[in-house]
Amino acid sequence: MLNKFRSNLKVISIVALVAALLLQCLAQQPVRAAGVTLQLWHGWQGAYADAITKVFDDYNKSNKDGITVELTNPSDLNNALLAAIPAGQGPDIIAWSDDVIGNNALAGNIAPISDHGITMDFLKSNYEPAAVNGVVYDGKIWGLPEAQEGVALICNSAVIKQSDFPKDPEDFAGLLTLATKFHTDNPDKYLFYNQGLDTANANGDAYHVSPIYYGFGAYYVKEDGSVGINTPEALKAAQWIADAAKVLPAQASQAQGLQALTSGTSACMWTGPWELADVKKSGISYFIEPFGRPFVGIKVELLTTNAVQRGNADAVVKVLKFFDSADVQAKLSIANSTVPAASAALANADVAKNPDVVGFGAQFKLGVPQPNTPYMSQLWGPVGLATIAVFSGQQKAADALAAAEKAAKDGISKMNLPTPVATSAPTAAS
Repeated sequence: MLNKFRSNLKVISIVALVAALLLQCLAQQPVRAAGVTLQLWHGWQGAYADAITKVFDDYNKSNKDGITVELTNPSDLNNALLAAIPAGQGPDIIAWSDDVIGNNALAGNIAPISDHGITMDFLKSNYEPAAVNGVVYDGKIWGLPEAQEGVALICNSAVIKQSDFPKDPEDFAGLLTLATKFHTDNPDKYLFYNQGLDTANANGDAYHVSPIYYGFGAYYVKEDGSVGINTPEALKAAQWIADAAKVLPAQASQAQGLQALTSGTSACMWTGPWELADVKKSGISYFIEPFGRPFVGIKVELLTTNAVQRGNADAVVKVLKFFDSADVQAKLSIANSTVPAASAALANADVAKNPDVVGFGAQFKLGVPQPNTPYMSQLWGPVGLATIAVFSGQQKAADALAAAEKAAKDGISKMNLPTPVATSAPTAAS
């Protein structure tokens, strides 16, 4: 009888010990609430997508809100959303770019996160200036910024030095003086190539010449549809382009610019980070020189109206604040050489070890967000055409800009856009 009692006591002790060990292990694991699964649609690819996938894999395992984020890359994001969101079958989050915000807000595809606790103070205290302005439309905040992209001067260190450039990155008179001297001293070379200044392309490229127009204080279009391509500031920019044509190459396609930069027949190429892989492959030593005020494309994460209808808005905002945090952006920048939109990530000591990120980051501080108004669609063509007409000498600056203004205004007058109020996002209760 005593032996049986001792045996039972031994079993009870073992069970108690196992239970205690299990409780200790559970205590060391994050406690996950019964949560929600969110769908995130994106267009990420390659190594960039792989790094982000790992970020979300870790988040799904570790967050204490019980949130699971599932990533999907539709073959055609825009058309997929056009079909899915009106049917209530769209994602909760869209990873896209700031220039689609206006169209999607008016279409009722996305909802403002300023209705869910995100304030301008939060934006301004966490993100770079262009990134802040890029996610605001109709006085509301529509997403959080992920990364920045745009153009700067990529220069061949064997051909020119940083100290040769004007100290003021908006001193266009100084830049023209440098371009003139450089071409005079080296008749077979040019200071820079810019594919927006390529006479072989009559349509031009308003994107690549944005640092010039905006650098002179001009603008293409405002949110309300006001056109600024025929202002005194724009006229000064266009006249500068006409003067610069005398010391710049007549043809300057992307391929020609890259070949000239890497061969040393051009000191610089006015282009973006997408060119760096080929520049590095060439083996030249180079630096990034910020100049002008370029368009800055902002990669953003947006809240959909479907998420609001499902009651998932608060969970989405939690995910956005995680993914678009300085910590995550620093990790992704180190992995992919992206330029963070979060100011603290851009200042991160490890991120700052990458001179490409530092150089383009400095440029984007000077830039303006690529317009998120649908009216911008009516400016690309007229600005590009006018610029080439001026650069090639076919038209005087005043005549070309007047024609561009008329074409843009005519196009805008025919757009017949709905008002944001008419397409306000439905709430979960509606």
